Amino acid sequence: MVATATPPISSTRRLGQSRAEHLLEILPPLPDQVYPPEEAGNVAGMSQEEFLVDVVKRPPASQIGPLEKVHAFWFAGMSCDGCSISVLGATSPAVEDMLTGRLPGVPQVILHHPAINLESGASYMRAAELAVMGTLGVPYVIILEGSIPDERMAHAGGGYWVSQGEEPWGPDGEMRAVTTPEWIARLAPNAAAAVAVGTCATWGGIPAAVNNPTNSMSLTDFLGAGYKSALGVPVVNIPGCAPIGDNVTETLAAVLLFLQGIGPLPEFDELGRPAWLFHNTVHNRCVRGGYYEEGVFAGEFGDPECLVEIGCWGPVVQCNIVERGAINHIGGCMNTGGPCIGCTMPGFPDKFTPFYKTPPGSYISSTSTRLLGSFIRPLRRVSMRNRNREVRWDEEGRAPTGFGAQRSLQTVVDHTLDFFYKKLQHRGPLRSPSKAKPEFERERGMGQR
Repeated sequence: MVATATPPISSTRRLGQSRAEHLLEILPPLPDQVYPPEEAGNVAGMSQEEFLVDVVKRPPASQIGPLEKVHAFWFAGMSCDGCSISVLGATSPAVEDMLTGRLPGVPQVILHHPAINLESGASYMRAAELAVMGTLGVPYVIILEGSIPDERMAHAGGGYWVSQGEEPWGPDGEMRAVTTPEWIARLAPNAAAAVAVGTCATWGGIPAAVNNPTNSMSLTDFLGAGYKSALGVPVVNIPGCAPIGDNVTETLAAVLLFLQGIGPLPEFDELGRPAWLFHNTVHNRCVRGGYYEEGVFAGEFGDPECLVEIGCWGPVVQCNIVERGAINHIGGCMNTGGPCIGCTMPGFPDKFTPFYKTPPGSYISSTSTRLLGSFIRPLRRVSMRNRNREVRWDEEGRAPTGFGAQRSLQTVVDHTLDFFYKKLQHRGPLRSPSKAKPEFERERGMGQR
């Protein structure tokens, strides 16, 4: 706990004032010079940027757009560091490709991450200090993992919740811990973009659950609904607990292409999520969706059928985990037997607890699908049985193999159903594929262009 002398300021926010602005109002002003010795604590003897010079082999003539480099400051709030683990395991694109400038058109990312950088101590904080003072010289983005605790509460008692580094910003130039919310509040106004990674940063997540003692909140709640970056971009939200690493790196690459001026601002939904990644529900793409349609549900963990009745919220949760996989297009909750608990949604976790219990809304839907499925399943088995026979086998009335001896002949019912099925199947003209509307046009009601 670090005590700091502060002027008496009301703890009540003014109308329209964001929590970030109020925090800066409570904190003492910064001195004109804030730089500690540049080499202090730099055990590696060089910066991450200097270390990568030899592997960044992109001549100036190959540069597309005005930006050669963009700094990315990664801060951790109230988090478990799972978002870092997930993002560092991304493959499409990989973090390594962004650090070395291998992505066409995307400027090289100078990432300042406490877990992977060579620098330490004052040398690690040097770039952030320059950015705060407005002398970094190149654009930067801020990335937050974990939720923002209410440092105003801790500050009133002379302490803090979570910090990164120490700066001589105390009374008479004393060193004091600088909290993550303070870094975010000071850097956000001039950032090219502000990105919230993971559910804790996007919606508050588990640290912001009901009755938590920290009054934790999302990056959007902290910066305010009216926040826009220096280039006019609102907070970009990439939820997930932990998020899919590829979702994060792909979105960052798309935003950087926009900052480079060679691509449009990616499409985000009304909550700031990448629309192309969070448009569908888990259920829309679930590998177990066919069981739901036929009204067949898992009774316990490990069963292969639909997981709704053992606590899956997939029909209402927007997430692409089942189609993209967790890492390198492999895995994912429902793909490996785990029901969806809604970790990408703003209402997580409070509105989804208790976990692994049948969601109340599914009683109606699962009962109706079970009833409908009792008719659909027998009809589909009839069609399946017929389509599992060659036309020659029907004509000759013989078994296809010794394994199929019990199915050597079709019954009168089979012949009758097949007769009417063919009549319906070949009825009317064929539908021309060229006249079918693309899926995205049907969903948006755009019609034929």
